[in-house]
Amino acid sequence: MEKEEIKKAIIEWASKQKKTKFYFKDMQKAVPDVKLKELKKVVTELVQDEVLDLFSTGSTSLYGLKGRGLTEAQTLGKEEEKK
Repeated sequence: MEKEEIKKAIIEWASKQKKTKFYFKDMQKAVPDVKLKELKKVVTELVQDEVLDLFSTGSTSLYGLKGRGLTEAQTLGKEEEKK
């Protein structure tokens, strides 16, 4: 699979999900034929291109489509307000 095809498959898969954030290994379902190393490179590019958001809690990382669901800053801001 070409890199652009992988990107398109991930974006389509992510947009159909009910959840707005998902783990890296969940994205393997979108392109099961692609090796993990190649998938990691493509996901990194999508984050750099600001197509995907990366949400990291320090112990785990979640990904989501940009503009869908809460961002990391919004979530952290809300957590600070609760304190």
